[in-house]
Amino acid sequence: MNTYLNKLFNLEGKVVAVTGAGGHLCSEMARGFARAGCSVAVLDLRLEKAIAVKNELNAEGFKNVIALAVDVTKKEDFVVALDAILSGFGHVDILVNGAGINGPTPFFDLTLDEWHAILDSQLTGTFLGCQVFGRYMVDRGKGSIINISSASAGPPLSKAFTYSVAKAGILNLTQNLGREWGTKGVRVNALRPGFLPTEWNRKNFITPEREAAILGHTPMSRFGEPYELLGATLWLASDAASFVTGAEIAVDGGFSCMTI
Repeated sequence: MNTYLNKLFNLEGKVVAVTGAGGHLCSEMARGFARAGCSVAVLDLRLEKAIAVKNELNAEGFKNVIALAVDVTKKEDFVVALDAILSGFGHVDILVNGAGINGPTPFFDLTLDEWHAILDSQLTGTFLGCQVFGRYMVDRGKGSIINISSASAGPPLSKAFTYSVAKAGILNLTQNLGREWGTKGVRVNALRPGFLPTEWNRKNFITPEREAAILGHTPMSRFGEPYELLGATLWLASDAASFVTGAEIAVDGGFSCMTI
């Protein structure tokens, strides 16, 4: 059985690039890929955060890890990162587009600067990652791209206006590319996390009343933990998901199936 499962889900020797990999969720994904036997490129705007994840993995014994500073709103940063990964590891098999910011500003108080900053970091960053790495993968004839959707992708969540618009766009982009590249050997899927709050989320979004509303709408009646995304993430990256593209996979404790 172990041999069968290892063959089915095997990621040994694969090369993964993860954007936003210095953050709460994507750092855990980077750890999961390294522990699954992958070479990992930890990409983040905040190079010090990327280096911290790299150093942590190096200390665990995983040496095939590089840290790169990438501003996902700049196409040239993706081009430079792809070149560095190819130079260091020879190829790229998997891309996780996980970078992005949020904001709790009330709708009538939203400025164009904040609107564009969130859309650029989330939607434009995902578009550029798919464009640069996707071109490489399509030319190579294989690859897996995992975009990070959200419970706010639809119906939208309150207090996250621009973020919700961006996540809806990411889901639509994922479906578009799943269709476009269906015969190209490149799969494009979205992971839809539920509520796995950071300290920032708890401070800026989750009041006691909002926490009660969230958990009351979650059949498992609890928040998730970042490691609980790893099963779906590794599955989507592996050949076990070879007939899965254009899909959105919810890991949300049942939030998306709840009504009353």
